[in-house]
Amino acid sequence: MSESRRLHWIAAAPLLCMLLIGAAIGWARHPRQYRADPPVTTALDQFKLMPDRIGGTPPDVYFSLGKPYEATAFDLSQGKRLYSWFGCSSCHGDGRGGIGPSFLDGWWFYGSEMVSVVASIRDGRPQGMPSYGNKMTSDQIWQLAGYVRTIGAYSAPYTAPSRNDDKHTRPSENRAPAAGLFEEGPAGVRSDRGVQP
Repeated sequence: MSESRRLHWIAAAPLLCMLLIGAAIGWARHPRQYRADPPVTTALDQFKLMPDRIGGTPPDVYFSLGKPYEATAFDLSQGKRLYSWFGCSSCHGDGRGGIGPSFLDGWWFYGSEMVSVVASIRDGRPQGMPSYGNKMTSDQIWQLAGYVRTIGAYSAPYTAPSRNDDKHTRPSENRAPAAGLFEEGPAGVRSDRGVQP
């Protein structure tokens, strides 16, 4: 092999390595599922709530799927899009509250568990939270609930939704857990605010 040919291969080797590493990362990345299968959607709607409708048990299929609505950047980004699209910010603002309650102060009227948030979105709640069960698919409700939970998270999640293109009023969801923005309330239950996460 001639010297010039050998130098071309040496120069191309790092590029080839970077290309292979990029392909491996892309292959290992969590695949996007744009729509859940109908049996999965039906199973996701079969969760159980406590008698007071605060807290409950997610369906088994949610665990067998690996909690995708809380763990994948695609689902969190979709939830963020839905938060804007359905006008959640008109009541809850950027998570700090307003007409509706805050997600950041540590007090959740109906519990901070994923099932409680899904039930609040799907069925609505007294005193102002409308029902979105007939306006969103089951997938969308779970995606929105996953995003709402990242807004009020007390520890930074590993996955993050997409970045905002509009003016930032606070750091992004995975950079500023709620504990850094507000003091935690006293332990226990406040009758006016519900349970603490």
